[in-house]
Amino acid sequence: MADTIRLHWRKSETHGLEDDPEPRPIRYTLFSTDDHLVEPPGMFDGRLPTHLQDLAPKVVETEEGHEVWRFDGQTFFQVGLNAVVGRKREDWKVEPTRFDEMRAGCYDVDARIRDMDINGVWASVNFPSQITGFCGRVFSRCSDPELGLAVTRAWNDWFHDEWFSKYPDRIVPMGITYLADPEEAAKEIHRNAARGFTAVTLPEMPHRIGMEPIFSEWWDPIIAACAETGTVVCLHVGSTGVADMPPGSPMVPLGATLFGQLALSACAEWLWSRYPAQYADLKIIMSEGGIGWVAMLHDRLENIVERSGYGEYFPGKLRPAEVLHRNFWFSTIDDPSTLSTRHTVGIDHITFESDYPHGDGTWPDTQQVFADVFGGLPADEIAKISHENAAALFRHPLPPPGNPHAIGVRQ
Repeated sequence: MADTIRLHWRKSETHGLEDDPEPRPIRYTLFSTDDHLVEPPGMFDGRLPTHLQDLAPKVVETEEGHEVWRFDGQTFFQVGLNAVVGRKREDWKVEPTRFDEMRAGCYDVDARIRDMDINGVWASVNFPSQITGFCGRVFSRCSDPELGLAVTRAWNDWFHDEWFSKYPDRIVPMGITYLADPEEAAKEIHRNAARGFTAVTLPEMPHRIGMEPIFSEWWDPIIAACAETGTVVCLHVGSTGVADMPPGSPMVPLGATLFGQLALSACAEWLWSRYPAQYADLKIIMSEGGIGWVAMLHDRLENIVERSGYGEYFPGKLRPAEVLHRNFWFSTIDDPSTLSTRHTVGIDHITFESDYPHGDGTWPDTQQVFADVFGGLPADEIAKISHENAAALFRHPLPPPGNPHAIGVRQ
C-alpha cells in the first residue's frame, strides 16, 4: 500500500486542507462505480490541431482571485462542493474553488491512486467535471462544430494517455463523445473502444438540455455503437441539471434530496425507449441515485402490465421489469433502509460507489462505511456488491493474489 505523503503545495492553515490520514485497514475489495476527476490546467495543451489550439479551454485567473475555465466565450468554474475531499467541513463552499484549495488527488492521477490506497479502494470509474458537463455536453454545444469535436477527442486522448494508461488496473477507461452529431459520436465511441475504453458517459435525460429525447431515432447510431463495442452507458444524476424546484426553495439541499427522483425518471425513460429491449447486450448503469427507488419501479412496471393495462410487452413478449433487470445496473453509497429490497433490485446488478471527491463522498473512511452498511450481508452478496458486479460489468481486472486489495476476492 502507498506510503502516506505530504503534497508540496499543501497549506492547511490557509486553504483548509487537512493532513493526509493514515491508510485505512482493507477489509473488502472495493470497486467504486462513481467517482470524479477534476480536469487539470494544461490538459488540452498540444492536443488539438494547430489552427484550433489557441481556442482550446484554458484556466485563467479572475480579478477576484478565482481560477476558472474559459471556452467558446463562456466561463465555467469548479463548484466548491465538487472537490471538498480532505477539507475541513467548515470550509466546504459553493463558490469557485482554486486548484491549490483542492486535494491533489482531484486532478493528479498519481495522487489519486495514493488516495485510493489510503481509502482502501481498488478500482474507480471517474466521471468528468464542470468544464465537460459530466457527459461532454459543454463541448458538444460549442459554436464551432469542428472545435467542439476536436476538444472532445482531446479530452479522451488526455484521459487515455495521462489518467488511465499509467494505472490501467486501477482506473476504468470511460470516455465522453460528441453529442452534436450522432454519426461523429458513434465514430468516437468506436475509436475509444478500439484502444480499450469500456464505458462512455451520456446525458441521463437529454431533452432537459435541449437535445433530442432518448425516444428519438437521432440516438440510433450512438446506441448501436455502444451495443456493438460492449461500451457501458453511464448515466450520472445531474448531467442534465438538478430537479425542477419552486422559487425560494433551498437549491442545494433540496436538489441533493431529489437525486433518487431524477434517477428513477431517467431510468424509466431509458427503459421505455426501445433501446434496452432492442439490444439484449446493451448495459446501462445509473450513478449517484442510490437503489431505494428501484424496487418501487419494478413493482410499478409489473402493475401497469398486469393490472392497470397501461403497459405493452416489448418485442418477444419481454416484460418491462425483465428488461430493467437485464440491461440496467445501479450504484449506491449506502441506502441502508432499503437493502431489504436488494433481491428485487437484483443482487447481481448492485454496485458500490465512494463519490470521491464530492460532498457525498466517503473518503477516507469508505472501508468503514461499507462495513457498517453491507458488512452484515452474506459473504457472496458482499463480494458481488463490493467488486464482482462492477468488475464483470466493466470487464475490469481485480487485484491479483498477494495484493493488499485482494482480501475480498474469491479465488
